[in-house]
Amino acid sequence: MSLLEDFQEYANKAKTLPPSTKDADKLILYGLYKQAMVGNIITDRPGILSPTDRAKWDAWKDVEGKTKEQAMTEYIAKVKELLGQSAK
Repeated sequence: MSLLEDFQEYANKAKTLPPSTKDADKLILYGLYKQAMVGNIITDRPGILSPTDRAKWDAWKDVEGKTKEQAMTEYIAKVKELLGQSAK
């Protein structure tokens, strides 16, 4: 399988993570996904009245500069880690 195919497979698996998955882990996945699919963030940081949007923006900003391949590889590893934790 190619990296893109693996990434797509694990993006689908990420949708099956349990509701108990920590928000911090979900934000990491969000940032890596956006970096892999879109690249560096180009929008302004949302205002203080939008805490969810700010958290997502911050998560994406945290991975700014990673290549598409790096982001995909880290995303796959994080989903594998979280799936392993939910199996326990």
